[in-house]
Amino acid sequence: MATLIHTLADHSDDVNYCAFSASCLATCSLDKTIRVYSLNDFSELPYSPLKGHTYAVHCCCFSPSGHILASCSTDGTTMVWDTGAGRMLAVLEQPSGSPVRVCRFSPDSTSLVSGAADGSVALWNTQSWKLYRSGNVKDGSLVACAFSPNGHFFVTGSSCGDLTVWDDKMRCLYNEKAHDLGVTCCDISSHPVSDGEHGFTHFQMASCGQDNQVKLWLILFADFLGVEIKYKCTLNGHSAPVLACAFSSDGQMLVSGSVDKCVIIYETSTGNILHTLSQHIRYVTACAFAPHRPLLATGSMDKTVNIWQFDLKQPCAGNIVEDESKVPVEDWSEDEVSAWLCAQGLAEFVGLFKMNNIDGKELLNLTKESLANELKIESLGLRSKVLQKIEELRLKAIAVSAAVPDEFLCPITRELMKDPVIAADGYSYEKEAMENWISTKRRSSPMTNLPLPSLLLTPNRTLKMAISRWLETHQK
Repeated sequence: MATLIHTLADHSDDVNYCAFSASCLATCSLDKTIRVYSLNDFSELPYSPLKGHTYAVHCCCFSPSGHILASCSTDGTTMVWDTGAGRMLAVLEQPSGSPVRVCRFSPDSTSLVSGAADGSVALWNTQSWKLYRSGNVKDGSLVACAFSPNGHFFVTGSSCGDLTVWDDKMRCLYNEKAHDLGVTCCDISSHPVSDGEHGFTHFQMASCGQDNQVKLWLILFADFLGVEIKYKCTLNGHSAPVLACAFSSDGQMLVSGSVDKCVIIYETSTGNILHTLSQHIRYVTACAFAPHRPLLATGSMDKTVNIWQFDLKQPCAGNIVEDESKVPVEDWSEDEVSAWLCAQGLAEFVGLFKMNNIDGKELLNLTKESLANELKIESLGLRSKVLQKIEELRLKAIAVSAAVPDEFLCPITRELMKDPVIAADGYSYEKEAMENWISTKRRSSPMTNLPLPSLLLTPNRTLKMAISRWLETHQK
């Protein structure tokens, strides 16, 4: 069930785009402004609206940490803002001076892509805010862009209907005619899909266009094959051009918005329509799922942004929604702990934890001794499993409350490393993640995609000690 819980009506012209961070929602408009709202109560932040563009703002996006917001405009610039105070950090002028239609941060926050109406693509270094590389699509305006979860490549969509794959050195790897009348938007799911047969990882991508269609694709990235885009299926339901599409953070849902004024939410595994939302009175131009909350934002030419909440039901614990980012773990109720147990495949312990009044604070303080002596969990294997899940929860709680240094995050999982190892490419990875990478018969570097001269993994004890010291200073 999707319920309309709030409508934002602050823009004075068409809403062009919506973007979420973990704590904020940003919207941009033909009225030349970007507005930023708190997800706690949908109140506008004190520094909002952000003003600086001299013409319509077409797109906005947050960096993965949420600390930086980028916006791009008909004025030929991409502006970069500090989300803490609303301060402008940089103005990036498109090399050609053409109107900028889309912008995206790379998953590791080191790069920002901007695409323009003349087909130019610019890749910016986010440390210096200097131009790193640039390129051009074959034909048409560049109107869509999406990064792969590992950051090794990104896809652009053009008004001529092409999807183009680029690597992080701005080399064109692949081109596919996707929509006859032009692409309007594209998105790549953050959850890779393994094909099981060959051990390759596919990235699931969605695109939509002026042909009224939403299409699903699989992108295969392999050393000896290069990059290949495979058509999967077409999702039907819209009766007019589709202007926006986006995956949910778990990849299980896809939302699209259309000139037919409707928003459709699909189940990606089956292509079934879960919801059709028709509250907007003009074209739906934007849609976005929140990363850690059951929220959806839809923007329209009716100058409004609608906020929808999903009734996500757990199989137990009284239908409590697991939402680690909304409520700090230490503030979880007993029911929220029960919901977390269910989500972790530990539903057998719900009754035991409830009987012992385990809330969030108690959960974080559990040890192997208390599990054995107080909760009487006799199986060593089960105790170890519970402790492992609790430790993962502790690390996530710390990561939410403090910005984790990027060098402490595994490039594959983008999570805080517990057992870092150095691979032959010179980069450090979480041991288990890199072993899994190699076990799928991949012999290339996750960072450079170049062949690994050796499969030897060396423990990075210096980095492990640095992470331990950082954790100690941020433990409560």
